Amino acid sequence: MIANPKFSFSPQEYLDWEEQQEIRYEYAEGEVYAMTGGTIPHSAIAVNFVSLLKFHLRGRGCQVLNSDAKVGITEDGPFFYPDINVTCDQRDRTALKFVQYPCLIAEVLSPTTEAYDRGSKFAQYRQLESLKEYVLISSDSANVEIFRLNQNNKWELTPYSKGDEIQLVSVDLKFSIDLLYEDINLGSDERSLTIKE
Repeated sequence: MIANPKFSFSPQEYLDWEEQQEIRYEYAEGEVYAMTGGTIPHSAIAVNFVSLLKFHLRGRGCQVLNSDAKVGITEDGPFFYPDINVTCDQRDRTALKFVQYPCLIAEVLSPTTEAYDRGSKFAQYRQLESLKEYVLISSDSANVEIFRLNQNNKWELTPYSKGDEIQLVSVDLKFSIDLLYEDINLGSDERSLTIKE
């Protein structure tokens, strides 16, 4: 994500302007931020997760969306492009520019955006009343962190690592973490092996 401080738009100006751009931009507090490309493992992890979700949710009235779909915190923003989001809310069924009622949002972490994904962006996402789970997926080791809204309306962290079964309560899905990292070379010193089923 790269800031473009020379631009300052109202929410509608941003939505109209971005439609004319060749790349995607996130929007917060009048500023726009160019979305940069990720690594091959980053992309492959996102595809694996989308595939798991899409297969599980087929025919259930939910939409599984990738990083081309904007999430609006309100009608006036901020607007973000999470790596994956799921909405099962009828109010999003006819959305064209952005969804507002996701139950699950996931970000595949990269060194340049990890602090932002964990901090300011998560703080914005928590304003979404529909959001039940926020998933942070490492792109350099088999580690997943899920922040889940509990019965007391507090966010709790559940970490997962190699060999664990991941549980997504918001979409009633359980799967091995190995499926998320299937056929991906993580390339780290401690884990140079490709995880395959």
